[in-house]
Amino acid sequence: MPNPQLNKSQLQQAQKLLNKVRSEINVLANNDPNLIFAFRRKIRKELMYDERSKPVQRKKLKDLMRKKQKGICPLCGKELPSKYAVLDRFEAIKGYTEKNVRLICPDCDKRVQEERGYK
Repeated sequence: MPNPQLNKSQLQQAQKLLNKVRSEINVLANNDPNLIFAFRRKIRKELMYDERSKPVQRKKLKDLMRKKQKGICPLCGKELPSKYAVLDRFEAIKGYTEKNVRLICPDCDKRVQEERGYK
């Protein structure tokens, strides 16, 4: 399933919100470039966790899926590498859950992303 896309009106609303957030960051940081940088980083990180969950949670899910798949990539049938295996979501909007992911090798991940139009 493709990721949801915002229409023109929704994009305008998102831009207004982004402008408001930028303004609030500047006020919060008292226009200090170092604090602006730090606040942006913190907010970005937390928003990414909202979508992707925290790294420790994804690591536990990777370990679970590795065991469940018996260390095999479900796409190519090869043994998963000890590092850089990828949690592939079937539907991004549903997040990183056991029912919504598979653990695949980096080569298969690259192929899947290209097939989905993400390069």
